[in-house]
Amino acid sequence: MIIIEKILEKNGLYSTEKIKSLIYNIRGKQVIFDYDVAKLYGYETKRINENVKRNKDRFSEKFCFQLTCEEFEEVKPYCVIKNRKYLPHVFTEQGIAMLSTILKSDFVVSVSINIIEAFVEMRKFIFSNNQLFNKVTNLEYKLLEYDKKFEEIFSKLKDYDEEEFFHKVFYNGQIYDAYSLIVDIIENAQNKIIIIDNYIDKTILKILTKKKANVKVTLITSNNCKLTKSDINKFNTQYPSLKININKKFHDRFIIIDDKNLYHCGASLKDLGKKCFAINKINDNTFIEKVNK
Repeated sequence: MIIIEKILEKNGLYSTEKIKSLIYNIRGKQVIFDYDVAKLYGYETKRINENVKRNKDRFSEKFCFQLTCEEFEEVKPYCVIKNRKYLPHVFTEQGIAMLSTILKSDFVVSVSINIIEAFVEMRKFIFSNNQLFNKVTNLEYKLLEYDKKFEEIFSKLKDYDEEEFFHKVFYNGQIYDAYSLIVDIIENAQNKIIIIDNYIDKTILKILTKKKANVKVTLITSNNCKLTKSDINKFNTQYPSLKININKKFHDRFIIIDDKNLYHCGASLKDLGKKCFAINKINDNTFIEKVNK
């Protein structure tokens, strides 16, 4: 299994972008074919389907279903499908999560996380650009992709300004969604990030690895900060530059991007998604000026 993992890593088959190219829209659901799942997991396709058959009560149609002949003929031109005796099965995002619990392998769980993240990113992409896709008439989403026109469309979509974010509520368990939004905010920084949070730990360092190179970061926190000098030095070696400012004047959590965008976070960044909380964008230049002073 280790050998298989290294080969897949070398070929880039674990990357989110690669996995996204394996996702299809069938019956109004985002799905991935059984043979692609098998390749990612390092299994034979028939072994994957045998596990599903043995645990049939766990795989409703929301999790996994077999294509009809008509569906199979429709997708064949856009897939690399070898001759098969049986019609292929496809897995939804929930099906991938269930399959990882059945196979019981750390390697499978690790790959499953990458697959689920690809599902989430694809869903966010479609949702964010839904209006534009509706204007593209008589063309199916996957047809655009496998006609090699998808890259052109994607490039044009980047030129459209994303809907400005002002307010978002997250509920208990929405850990990835909350994390994803914070990462989006961090990635938008061009020069400078200020984070105010009295309960910072190493979680913040994982988030900050997503920032652009040479973006400077200041963490304003209290004596409750769990980061050590060693943590900061190691981080700065690879992702410069980060500094800590101990200050007891703040109660709430804030993120300031490039001295112009201010976000109020109702939960500490180490607790994202663990309880219901909100993130709000605030127009208050006076606050930003006072923080800088």
